Amino acid sequence: MDMILGAGLVVKLVMLVLLYFSVVSWAIIFLKFRTVHRATVESRAFLDFFWQKKRFDLIGQGLKSYPNSPLATLFRDGYQELVKFRTQDLIDEDEFSTDLGVTENVARALRRATTNEIHRLEKFLTFLATTGSISPFIGLFGTVWGIMSSFHSIGQTGSASLAVVAPGLAEALVVTAIGLVAAIPAVIAYNHFLNKVKVLIGEMDNFQQEFLNIVEHKVRRR
Repeated sequence: MDMILGAGLVVKLVMLVLLYFSVVSWAIIFLKFRTVHRATVESRAFLDFFWQKKRFDLIGQGLKSYPNSPLATLFRDGYQELVKFRTQDLIDEDEFSTDLGVTENVARALRRATTNEIHRLEKFLTFLATTGSISPFIGLFGTVWGIMSSFHSIGQTGSASLAVVAPGLAEALVVTAIGLVAAIPAVIAYNHFLNKVKVLIGEMDNFQQEFLNIVEHKVRRR
């Protein structure tokens, strides 16, 4: 703490920047952990519910139990598009319009919902990637500045003793450490969440195909 408080103005500014990146990164990590975890758990539960109920009207009534599931969001948007084409109060296997535009409209609604969900799941991940990329370089800048301060002290005093060189080198090492502390968790979290989101995107793609297959099957039977 004494080294940090006794550091030069430039080094202190570098430390504040790194501290900002670190604090915001950890806030995003906790936020994304909750978001991705809920999305994963609720999507699995929704899939079981979807195949258990099978009827779209019954599934639609239970969507409130899965507010964080991207699959539930896809179903909601696709089902709402289907409702526009229904001919009776409830939709069952014989109530779809024979209009070929039904499937195309549902596909567009599903693609739109998928895009929105991907943006929601990937939100703030760019900041983690940025933190992991630039924090070491910001720390390196502070390191170089600390070394320059050491050489400047040597030039002013004409002595290269440890007492003269140590403060600047200590500042440099502290800034380097802070840069790594900010960068390493951000990189690990970014890779972790990116893999989780890719799995959810794959599940959304599969659900789209299953949903469209069911719709096409019902339209043909009609």
